[in-house]
Amino acid sequence: MGANEVVNQQIILKNYISGLPKESDLEFISSTLTLNLEELKKSKAREEDVVVVKNLYLSCDPYMRGRMRDYHKSYIPPFTPGSVIQGFGVAKVILSNHPDFREGDLVSGTTGWEEYSIIPKGTSLTKIRYTDVPLSYFVGVLGMPGFTAYAGFFEVCSPKKGEHVFVSAASGAVGQLVGQFAKLMGCYVVGSAGNKQKVDLLKHKLGFDDAFNYKEEHDFDVALKSSSFVRFVGCAMPA
Repeated sequence: MGANEVVNQQIILKNYISGLPKESDLEFISSTLTLNLEELKKSKAREEDVVVVKNLYLSCDPYMRGRMRDYHKSYIPPFTPGSVIQGFGVAKVILSNHPDFREGDLVSGTTGWEEYSIIPKGTSLTKIRYTDVPLSYFVGVLGMPGFTAYAGFFEVCSPKKGEHVFVSAASGAVGQLVGQFAKLMGCYVVGSAGNKQKVDLLKHKLGFDDAFNYKEEHDFDVALKSSSFVRFVGCAMPA
């Protein structure tokens, strides 16, 4: 291996998935990556600006399961079988000729499930300017789940202090943040989740006023009878 080459460990989706994902649906491979801008530009259809990053944190999110199926009518296209899985991540720039990104910059955005990723034109990358919090926050509360929760709750739900808020899928990455935002607004918050451990998490750690296991409820109206809800926030993934 040459002086400008590194081993790139990657996770590949072997084929589209039907049913629950299995370990055998994925493949772990190693390839060689040349850290040379001119060579990289040629391999990426001569893109003018190229950013190469070393991935530090990768996020595994529910929407990614939808991208593993052969379905092309969703809001986001499916993964390509035989290619590296894509997702949100935090990374460090190790090579760049892009004017907005320099070597050593920390960034967040869409990257690959691999040790190193080539990002033509730096598409989807955002420079991390504040490093006084753990970098992992940028795939959580300061990343896609946090943005989704904040926009959905404050811009769409538009709550008022004292209102009653119900959050579905409340123990998920988005739902648990929505519930905490609602509590900070002074709302009465009830969440639903799929097992006892998640219900306990909502009530005893995340500060929800109440929570229930939706799998044990046969009548949704009865489950909510103790409160008159004026705001409903759904955080589950669409089918």
